[in-house]
Amino acid sequence: MERIVELGEFLRSCRSRLDPADAGMPRTARRRVPGLRREELAQLAGVSVDYYTRLEQGRSRTASPEILQSLATALRLDDTECAHLFDLANRRPAQLRHTGPAAPEPVSPATRQLLATLDAACCPAFVLGRRTDVVTANPLARALIADFDAMPAHQRNQARFVFLDPAARDLYADWDTVAADTAAMLRMDAGRHPDDPRLGELVAELAARSGPFRKYWAERRVHERSEGTKGYHHPIAGDLTVAYQALALPGGTDQTLFVYTTEPGSSSATALRLLAARSIEPLPDDGARTAGHSEPGAF
Repeated sequence: MERIVELGEFLRSCRSRLDPADAGMPRTARRRVPGLRREELAQLAGVSVDYYTRLEQGRSRTASPEILQSLATALRLDDTECAHLFDLANRRPAQLRHTGPAAPEPVSPATRQLLATLDAACCPAFVLGRRTDVVTANPLARALIADFDAMPAHQRNQARFVFLDPAARDLYADWDTVAADTAAMLRMDAGRHPDDPRLGELVAELAARSGPFRKYWAERRVHERSEGTKGYHHPIAGDLTVAYQALALPGGTDQTLFVYTTEPGSSSATALRLLAARSIEPLPDDGARTAGHSEPGAF
């Protein structure tokens, strides 16, 4: 979709989600649409109703950083949503703007050594690149989720697994939250990399094959993971909960390192230790490659 059209759709979506009372607007008995009216948002942002209407309808191709910031403030956007707004308006600082086709994503030797060190410490760890592609994962991450190294390169993708593989619904304790966040991560990536053809192909495939993806994609939410918790129903390790941290790797690679940890002495920590021990045992005769399951996996 053309960037200026997507900008208007994002503004409309954010406007519909904002409670008028939270924006200081009086409650009225009836509203034909949820959220703020266009004239109310224009008033809060200090722009004319005509200008805002043209911007939301994709009929205006100019929006200054000052106007964008005023709109972000009026809409009460968080830092992630604000960055996405500036991406769509092509107003992000040049050093933060990403354009052009995706380049290969090699993993540095230092990152590979870090993954090995974390594996020895019983910490699953993996690297995601553009489009939620799985760039690499340490052995314990592969044991917890799937053997990514054994998959064709185009299948090593978190979003594809979450929305297209039935195993994902069994693996995640809260699949709906994972699915919504994954779609929102892709939406954020689409704003940063509007000229990435592989990203467009992935979104088209997911939209064609997954009803839940179409639903979450249409909400136009954006999300960047930094830290939190995630629950798993693992077929061998059982139920466990991990805390995760997402760390941007240096060098402008668009790669993010995810590290999983567990509470010392917890049943989840015990489950990971047992899984680590199981993962280094010889492979069974049937040639199965994973300690958990052999379906394409993600996080």
